[in-house]
Amino acid sequence: MGTKTIRLDDETEQILKQIIQSTGLSISGALKKGLVVLHQEIDQHTHRAPYDIYRELDLGSGGYAIAPSTQTREGVRKALQKKHRR
Repeated sequence: MGTKTIRLDDETEQILKQIIQSTGLSISGALKKGLVVLHQEIDQHTHRAPYDIYRELDLGSGGYAIAPSTQTREGVRKALQKKHRR
C-alpha cells in the first residue's frame, strides 16, 4: 500500500506525539493500533446479545410484579384477590 497523507489538527497532533513517545510505536503503528481498538469497540456494540442490552437497562429495584416468577401461583392468587376487592 502506498503512502497516505493526512492532516491532523494541533490537539490531535500533540496526542499522537505523546502516544509515540510513551509507547515507542511508530506513527503508523500507533494509528493502526487505534484503528484496531476502534474496530473492536464497534464490533462489540453491533454484535451484542439481547441479554447484554437487557443487563445495561436500569430497571430499578423491582417492578410491577406482585410475586417473583418462582411463585406464580401465589402471585395470581394475590392479583385475583386484589381485583375482586374493588
